[in-house]
Amino acid sequence: MTDNHGRVINYLRLAVTDRCNLRCFYCMPEEGIDWLSREELMTYDEMLRICSIAVKMGIEKIRITGGEPFVRKDIMPFLTSLSNLPGLKQLTITTNGVLTAPLVPELKKLGIHSVNLSLDTLDRERFFAITHRDEMPAVMETMDALLRHGMDVKVNAVVMEGKNIQDIIPLVNLTRELPVSVRFIEEMPFNGGGDHYTVLQWDHVKILETIKEQFPAIEKIPDPNFSTSYNYRIPGHKGSVGIIAAYTRSFCGTCNRLRITPLGTLKTCLYDGGVLNVKDLVRMGLSDDAIKEALLEAIGHRAKDGWGAEKNRLRTNGVHESMAAIGG
Repeated sequence: MTDNHGRVINYLRLAVTDRCNLRCFYCMPEEGIDWLSREELMTYDEMLRICSIAVKMGIEKIRITGGEPFVRKDIMPFLTSLSNLPGLKQLTITTNGVLTAPLVPELKKLGIHSVNLSLDTLDRERFFAITHRDEMPAVMETMDALLRHGMDVKVNAVVMEGKNIQDIIPLVNLTRELPVSVRFIEEMPFNGGGDHYTVLQWDHVKILETIKEQFPAIEKIPDPNFSTSYNYRIPGHKGSVGIIAAYTRSFCGTCNRLRITPLGTLKTCLYDGGVLNVKDLVRMGLSDDAIKEALLEAIGHRAKDGWGAEKNRLRTNGVHESMAAIGG
């Protein structure tokens, strides 16, 4: 399956809820967001059918996101059904780790071998300042459980001026003794407000320069196909370091992913405003073939890059969404 720019599409990010048990300022507007009602959310049966159609179209990897996926009731039976979809090669999860540690053995049994763990700081006080919750011990317990069960762990840290710059080097130091990939992410304009910042202070270049000051021997390593991160290794370290140019958007040319929000909205780019509501098609009683054709039509009109997608969104509705609501 390819889009109108010849890019292979084989990866779906599915947000199962907009709710979260943390309140990170960069993900939600300060005044909070209006949660979706249960009727607005896709049901598990609807999500399973949509994923089944997508896999038959060529989707090989599905990542479950939120909000925080584990706050949704009965998520584990859904993950079990999803893991059994014929043709699905990889099922992964992004989580904040607050509720995840007790579930790790079951996740391992389902064949989930890779988990992205959101963690912006290793300092408990700064963790509370960023998330407004004192849950760092639970997150670290999850990291430990994942590693003990031999699962691949990617630590995702959003780099924010005035918030956690002092955490860059301590997070890199995690890779010294632990086989984790620590990935620093450029901050994005998705906190629900349109005036979050006008100039990005900490882009991927500045992040790398900061790491090089402390670790001059850091070396570039090959990036996997479709990688959104520039990847590096420090000699003698067990893990690796990645930098994701999420705001700079320098990886759009090889983007292989689609997103579906908890509302059922298909986003062919994180920065677009949504191009199709798949949940509505299911509830209208459309056949699998009709839904497939609608998906192909949407993929066939994909923006060339994130800048074009954002321009189109702001021109049509002027909305800067909350990351919690779009499965970011």
